[in-house]
Formats: sequence, C-alpha cells, structure tokens
Amino acid sequence: MRELYPAIEPYRQGMLKVSNLHTIYFEESGNPQGKPVVILHGGPGGGSQPLYRQYFNPDLWRIVQFDQRGCGKSTPHAELIENSTWHLVEDIETLRKYLNIDCWVVSGGSWGSTLALAYSETYPEYCQALILRGIFMVRRKELEWFYQEGAGYFFPEAWEQYVELIPIDERHDMIAAYYRRLTSDDCQVRSQAARAWSVWEASTSKLIPDLDLIARFGTEDFAEAFARLECHYFMNKGFFMSEMQLLENIDRIRHIPTTIVQGRYDVVCPMFTAWELHQAFSEAEFIVVPDAGHSMTEGGIRSALIEAGDRLVP
Repeated sequence: MRELYPAIEPYRQGMLKVSNLHTIYFEESGNPQGKPVVILHGGPGGGSQPLYRQYFNPDLWRIVQFDQRGCGKSTPHAELIENSTWHLVEDIETLRKYLNIDCWVVSGGSWGSTLALAYSETYPEYCQALILRGIFMVRRKELEWFYQEGAGYFFPEAWEQYVELIPIDERHDMIAAYYRRLTSDDCQVRSQAARAWSVWEASTSKLIPDLDLIARFGTEDFAEAFARLECHYFMNKGFFMSEMQLLENIDRIRHIPTTIVQGRYDVVCPMFTAWELHQAFSEAEFIVVPDAGHSMTEGGIRSALIEAGDRLVP
C-alpha cells in the first residue's frame, strides 16, 4: 500500500480573472521544472485541497491546482451565473496559457473526471495523459441512483436525513426540490438545504463513514458552494448537448494514455459508469479497487493514483 508523498506548500499562489464576474484561485507546488499536471477537484464546488499535492512526487512534478468558479478561494462565492461545464473548460485552457505550459497531464476524480473528459475532448492536443478516478458523466441514471433512489439502500440512516427536509409531495424529484431551496431568497432555507445535501454525500463517500469528513462538508461556507453548484449543474444536465456526449466523443482522446481508477463499492459514482467508459475506451488502463468506495483517500485508490502518476515520470 503506497503512502502519500510528504506535505508541501505551494511555491506560487495567485488569482486569475477569467471573466468580468469570476476570478479563480490557482497554485503551483513541487518542482517548477517538473512535468506539469493539473488536478481537477470534485463537486462541482468541492474546491482544491492541500492533500492533492501529495499524490505526485514533488521532485518530479509541477503540480497545478485551482478552485473552480464559485468555490474555494475563487470569487464570487457560490455564484451560479456564468458557471457551466464549458466555462470551466475554458478556464482550464486560460490557466494553461497563463502558466506557459505547452502540454500537461490532467488528473481528476468524481466531477473532476467529468471535467477532465470534457476538457481533453475539447483540447486533446494539450493533454499528455489522463488520470481519472470515480467516473461520473452526469447522466440521468447516475443522478437518479444517488439523489432519487439506489444509494439510500446502502446508507438508510443517512438517506433518511437527506429526504426528511423535503415534503413527501415533492420527493418524486429530489434534485428539483433541493434546487428550489438552494436558490431561495431566504438564507436560512438555503443554509439548511445546503448542509443536508452536502452531508448526504460526505456520509456515503467512504466504505467506512468518516465523521471528520461529514463535519467538514456540513460547515456553512463549504456546504453553500458545494450544494448550490452541484445542484445547479445537475438541474442543467451537466450542460451537455446529450447525456452520452462524453462517451460519443471518446475517439478524440483514444490516443491519450489514460488510467481509470474505480472503487468497487463506490455508491456516489457507481461502478456501472466506470465500466461503460471502460467498454467505450478499451485502450485506457482500467483498475478496479476491490475494497474501496468513492474517496481518493481510501488505501487502494490512493495507491493506484500515486502509482499511475509515478509511471508517467522517469
């Protein structure tokens, strides 16, 4: 089982204005002359984390992270206007140019895997390799599994807390019901809904629930951006022209060396999505971790991700 690389601090931090409304936070860590990798966080709305730096050898990698629109240190906080998949794809490309990077490795898990696929299919010429984890493609069956029915069978006590906020006559469409509350003019209604939405995801993210993770997701500042942005994207079907768009465009990236890492018992982004990507993209290395859920911190997933990165550097 691989351990994380030592904790490091960024050697550069900055704010990059990407529109008249939005400014994104970015940072660079590791070796300024190393192989560039951009790490795309989950959510949408999850924000970058110091821990992500520790998945790549800091002596060999130039590690780039940024907070996507509306979350983390990016401003304005929890903003839904001018916030879509394609805005984020262009932000990644704007950041690449700003940092004078010719080509980079793109790594992302959960929503980060969605964004990595969308970016690489749009700009394959700038992607040297892909490292994907916990595959998510914002399709109806994935959203209904986690937010409407399915995942609750595995975590009934957490499910009960998630649904109890919504009156019975609205529970036929939980995402829409939450969206009404997350966009309410009443800050108390928004806050209550944001916490319930976020805690549901945190409660199901690991094979063995993590009380510290649940507490962090339940904090007001994190939950507001996380829940509002996720629900906004899901109400808009990921802003894709069709829910099969990412699979239909695999030919654009078939030549890019890719590793897919998936926890067997991931209930947030269930195995069937990764399997369908594997079937469409047989050239990619496909690693199923037999004793893991969704979180990148679980031992088997952590090891597979670190080893995937190590294989890409001398």
